[in-house]
Amino acid sequence: MDITTVTSYRAAHTRADLVLAPGEVVMAGGTWLMSEPQPDVAGFVDLTTLEWPDVEVTDEGLRIGATCTIARLLAWVERDAPAEWTSLALARPAADALLASFKIWNTATVGGNVCQAFAAGAMIAFLSTLDATAVVWTPDGGERRIAVADLVIDNAATSLAPGEVLRALDVPLSALTSHVGLQKIALAELGRSGAVVTARVDPDGTAVFVVTAAVRRPRVLRFARVPGAGELRDAVASATDFYTDPLGSADWRRGMSVVLAERLRAGFARTAHEGAA
Repeated sequence: MDITTVTSYRAAHTRADLVLAPGEVVMAGGTWLMSEPQPDVAGFVDLTTLEWPDVEVTDEGLRIGATCTIARLLAWVERDAPAEWTSLALARPAADALLASFKIWNTATVGGNVCQAFAAGAMIAFLSTLDATAVVWTPDGGERRIAVADLVIDNAATSLAPGEVLRALDVPLSALTSHVGLQKIALAELGRSGAVVTARVDPDGTAVFVVTAAVRRPRVLRFARVPGAGELRDAVASATDFYTDPLGSADWRRGMSVVLAERLRAGFARTAHEGAA
């Protein structure tokens, strides 16, 4: 789409270049920015020219650069990730939950998906399930850190303040060796996800279930062990921000989130039973 209000484009090479003039916005992949009119935008500042590494293995775990495309993340996970980092198996089904073709994956960035903060943001589901932390550059030259699940405060809204830029997403080592799963549903076969439930079970038995797409912001549920069916059902259904839009009613989203969570729970329980047998 032609963005007729934009009159300037500049490449960022240092943090000083991220000081924005009135009407400027930062851009990485730009897949959403270029998809509809942006009447309040007068200029683009390109983050990709900062040349942040796509992925870095650190002593603390995995760092994903905010400008890493979804395609490059998947390629690294499937070719180069340590074999013991079993949680990264969630990356592919999460990407498949996006209402976007593999062609878009080559341009759309992980950080952009998080910052857009749509309820059905697939990278938000992936990263929230792995307890990822957002590393945010602040305008004063410092940085702050916040859980990805807390960075998203509403559908299409984050806690990013004016002038703040998402630099990276850090996945802790403690969340990388878990069993994971994803269940999703959409009213249309190729439509946007109406409900997504992701989960992980850590080696010590603790469990995390995350509801996205059906609620306005990620709902992270933590348990000391894989919960019983009733306990999980009550925890999922108690969310107060299931919403209605043309792609599903709030009641349908609530009911399907319960069903999807139970499928994951039953699978984890079955695996644990088979392992003990």
